[in-house]
Amino acid sequence: MARGRSSGSVDRLGSPNPIDVHVGSRVRLRRTLLGMSQEKLGEAIGLTFQQVQKYERGANRVGASRLYDLSRVLDVPVGFFFDEMTEEVAGSSPGQIRGITEPVLEAIGPELDPMAKRETLELVRAYYRISSPKVRKRIFELTKALAASEGQDERNGKGS
Repeated sequence: MARGRSSGSVDRLGSPNPIDVHVGSRVRLRRTLLGMSQEKLGEAIGLTFQQVQKYERGANRVGASRLYDLSRVLDVPVGFFFDEMTEEVAGSSPGQIRGITEPVLEAIGPELDPMAKRETLELVRAYYRISSPKVRKRIFELTKALAASEGQDERNGKGS
């Protein structure tokens, strides 16, 4: 393993992780399609062209904040960098190697994730449209009190 290179993505044999190589190739693809040089991309995200080269080869792992910057400069969603990834490449992620095979929400069931519900999104949007911080706080407290009361009713066998 390379020493003193926390940003590197090489394995014990000195090979870059296939996922990092894939992400880098997608960066190169999009940059090339836009007719942008490595130097221009580097300037746009505060890096040298050599650092961009390392990302594109997969020699350096792209962190989340840098991936976000790349997506904005290259005008693509973050998911673009993972598009067209083969199962073989995806299987080389550390989680897959350790046997983590399904997302946690899949394991517990997406219907149990309140953040996946449209109702939650609408509620949050409506909440933040309330301009008065005082009123928002009171609604927040009311909601917590109602949830606690309902929870107490269920524990006492008094369903709604």
